[in-house]
Amino acid sequence: MKKPVTIHDIAKLANASSATVSRVLSNSNYPVSAAMREKITRIAKEANYIPNMLGKQLKTNTSMTIGVIIPSISNPFYSSVILGVEEIAREHNYHVIVCNSLQNPDFELGYLQTMAEKQVKGIILSSIAQNTSLLKGLLQNGMHAIAIDQRIDEEEISQIEFNYAKGGYMATKHLIEHGHTRIGYATSELDRHSRTEIHQGYLKAMSEAGLKPVVEISGAGKVFSSSNEFDSGKQLADKMLERHKDLTAIFACNDVMAFGVIHTLTSRGLRVPDDLSVIGFDGIEYGQMIHPPLTTIKQPDYEMGILACKLLLDKLQDKDSSHLSVMLQPRLVERASVTTRQAGD
Repeated sequence: MKKPVTIHDIAKLANASSATVSRVLSNSNYPVSAAMREKITRIAKEANYIPNMLGKQLKTNTSMTIGVIIPSISNPFYSSVILGVEEIAREHNYHVIVCNSLQNPDFELGYLQTMAEKQVKGIILSSIAQNTSLLKGLLQNGMHAIAIDQRIDEEEISQIEFNYAKGGYMATKHLIEHGHTRIGYATSELDRHSRTEIHQGYLKAMSEAGLKPVVEISGAGKVFSSSNEFDSGKQLADKMLERHKDLTAIFACNDVMAFGVIHTLTSRGLRVPDDLSVIGFDGIEYGQMIHPPLTTIKQPDYEMGILACKLLLDKLQDKDSSHLSVMLQPRLVERASVTTRQAGD
């Protein structure tokens, strides 16, 4: 393998000192003749020189790279969050490294360790790990972190949360207000803050209305598969229809799962929303592209990414040392997958 071209190699070719080459390639204001500057720039380009940013970071203790760790890039919610992060990072000349934990706590901890070794000073994290000892140590050593989506109970971390319980309550209440009294709830494993909160919101609305909850929970699947939530929705809908034939509506814990629910209903010859209404959670763009367009609870995913990156850059640039907790609010997006149920239907 060829060795990468270094500043010293360019210095020999240009018949200049390594210090002069370094000043030219780093756009220093140090006086260098126009002819020499042009010569060094040309040689560097012809030699396909790539700056050793890690070495520079080690010398200056600065980094223009931020890390993002999410459970799965295949989930459109997280894809939208990343777009928001990248927009702000790009405006401030920062680079973004995205890591997928695949909903595996060990992978998450491994990525945290790797980012620390690569001198990444700031991360945006949707954590699923229960063990926070590594993260706490990194924070004590100068790393900055913004927690999104899932709460991390560490004082040094700013939190951007979403009111999941309120969203779950709103979705269920919407169905109740449309005359539904036999409402099923389809959910992934209740193993993280967001899922348990949506579930609690559903239970609260059902309890207030004096209605009996009907909950089906999926088991663990291939979380790295983009179709896992869709398949779970299909399977949970099948179980609900077999066990509770009187259902008039199903609330799914995310939009992709709701797509799976609609698929199963349609394959059984049931019409949405005439026979059963369906409501999702997340508000991803694909929800308006299916038939019928999905009624859902919108999370401000893109806005969450923008806010998270702004908070992190403020910390990295010493503009803000405070630790904030921001609670983003849900919004009901009414489309065509929910209809009013008349008394006695």
